[in-house]
Amino acid sequence: MLYNLLFPFSDRIALFNVLRYPTFRMLMAGLISLLIGLALGPSYIEALRRLQRGHSNVREDTPEAHQKKQGTPSMGGGLILWAMLLGTLLFADLTNRMVWAALIVTLGFGAIGFADDWLKFSKKNSKGLAGRKKLFWQTVIFVVVVLVFFLDWKTGALRMDTRLAIPFVKVKAFNPSLPWWIYLPLAFVVIVGTSNAVNLTDGLDGLAIGPAIVSALTFMLLAYLAGATIRGLNIADYLLIPHIEGSAELAVFCAAMAGAGISFLWFNTYPASVFMGDVGALALGGGLGMLAVLTKNEVDSAIIHGVFFAEILSVMAQVFWFKRTGRRIFRMAPVHHHFELQGWAEPKIIVRFWILSIMLALIALASLKLR
Repeated sequence: MLYNLLFPFSDRIALFNVLRYPTFRMLMAGLISLLIGLALGPSYIEALRRLQRGHSNVREDTPEAHQKKQGTPSMGGGLILWAMLLGTLLFADLTNRMVWAALIVTLGFGAIGFADDWLKFSKKNSKGLAGRKKLFWQTVIFVVVVLVFFLDWKTGALRMDTRLAIPFVKVKAFNPSLPWWIYLPLAFVVIVGTSNAVNLTDGLDGLAIGPAIVSALTFMLLAYLAGATIRGLNIADYLLIPHIEGSAELAVFCAAMAGAGISFLWFNTYPASVFMGDVGALALGGGLGMLAVLTKNEVDSAIIHGVFFAEILSVMAQVFWFKRTGRRIFRMAPVHHHFELQGWAEPKIIVRFWILSIMLALIALASLKLR
């Protein structure tokens, strides 16, 4: 908003010229989102506490030790969304369709999570919105975003890059463009799969938001490198990765997400003052999945989101093996609960998962040069 409103006057007011640089707006979006989250946090959490008084927000399928967390308010992910939204609207170029696509997927999935959380609260049970209804509305949001932002209604052509970049492989060596009827289902699986994986990871204080911050910062760098031009040279061409026109603006969105996530971590760190809830987990996962699609890191996202990927795989493996043999692979799934029942302290699990997410992000970034 500030870029669109003030930069046109930069020829008369030199100070506004700084808005032309995505790097400056990335820093400001992250900082403003962080400060907004920290400022709103105490009153927001207190309002949730009054609203949810007497309602248990602890999931039933968790170890017994979690019952001591009863009384901690949920739906704190709304704080992330407000802070991220304001930071993005203030400093992103609002004429960029990719920014709006990422925003709408994030907020739309957040609305689904809000409905799920609200049903749990109002009906006083932990079931919430049925899985098939979640999937239906996630599908609707994805289809609407594709139709509104990536379909040329005059020609019927899809204005979405359907190339598939492979980590550690030069973009010119192997970078096939897939037909839309293959690529769009793949993109949908990446977005919805990431959303549900983050939701499953949100089981310990700060466990999900830590890797989400790392992922947002990783995509911030990837988005900037894919779209930035320095002295007429596309950085993407030098790194042999797909060049995506305008993706540097996505880096502003990523910075706002990271800043908002850090502000939430202030209140969500062990022992948590507030839980994220589905309103935050589904939204962050959907946003991160959309970033993977828009920055052409669909395959690389399996590395970047390795912690989330491992969590959802542990659930799938547990269900499959139990139905097949009647025995369990883990003492409890997702896998972080297995470590809890093994006797690991909650902070130890959380910090080690954070360390793993940082290691995986560094491996994904290393693929930029190891091609």
